[in-house]
Amino acid sequence: MRRMRAIRYDAYGGLEQVKLGELPEPRLGTGPLVRVKCAALNPKDSLFRKGKFALLSGRKFPKQCGLDFAGVVEREGGGLSVGTPVFGALNEWTFRRGTLAELVAPDAHEVAAIPPGVDAADAASIALVGLTALQALRDVARIAPGADVLINGASGGVGTVAIQLARVLGAKVSTVSSDEMRAFCTSLGSQEALAYSTLPEVLASRRFDTVFDVFGNLRFGKARGALKKNGVFVSTVPSLGRVVSDRLSRWSSHQERLVIVTPRRDDLDQLGAWLREGKLRAVIDSRFPLSDFAAAFGKLESKHTHGKIVIEL
Repeated sequence: MRRMRAIRYDAYGGLEQVKLGELPEPRLGTGPLVRVKCAALNPKDSLFRKGKFALLSGRKFPKQCGLDFAGVVEREGGGLSVGTPVFGALNEWTFRRGTLAELVAPDAHEVAAIPPGVDAADAASIALVGLTALQALRDVARIAPGADVLINGASGGVGTVAIQLARVLGAKVSTVSSDEMRAFCTSLGSQEALAYSTLPEVLASRRFDTVFDVFGNLRFGKARGALKKNGVFVSTVPSLGRVVSDRLSRWSSHQERLVIVTPRRDDLDQLGAWLREGKLRAVIDSRFPLSDFAAAFGKLESKHTHGKIVIEL
């Protein structure tokens, strides 16, 4: 069996556990074998490595990092032929990671062709955050044209895409970010860019159809009063209580919902089309070569990123 370079760790812990080494190439699933050109980091890559989800991800090592990827099909599968530029995201709820490697073997629904003219790094950086924002706003919140949407934590990876997709779906967008990022949020389509310091006043005095808490620091109890009748509070941060509330509040006048992201080729195709048409643009904070993975993770864990960190292979 061929071997490949890959980022791996053999125990939970700090960044010192992460190594660039060799692993066997992945076993094919229902999709193609992809030679990775670039991958993008997500905050949960660090949380998994630190053991925050150890009960779910288990104690079997070595483990790999990364969910987003873009590359070229090396072995056909899932209707995608050899040589096709592709991008996608692994399903994080299978606790299978591994895109920070020379090869990845996604299932067919986790990968789609990159449209002509779209840069691979843009495609990789939009995959998971794009799926998250699209499914949160379209499927969970079910926002309609003219809906009032408040996005909390708007300058991060998911937030920068959520601003744009909310506008594509016809919503009126208000954002909450640090004061220095307000102009940036406006450039992405926010019609009202607010600073974090104003959030308590906004929640007390305004009403929205949807409050999308991307940052994860806003409780439903504080946001509930800012929801219109049949309004929806959506979070990306799972907890046992939130899972229960997601089920119990669906028939309430104010819903607390959790977005469970599911890779779908149709959604990836739609994100790719919006990239090609210029309706959506990737926001890339920084780029690193694979050999400089420690610096990339250090930047991620600084929590001072705006958009995505891309690792190029």
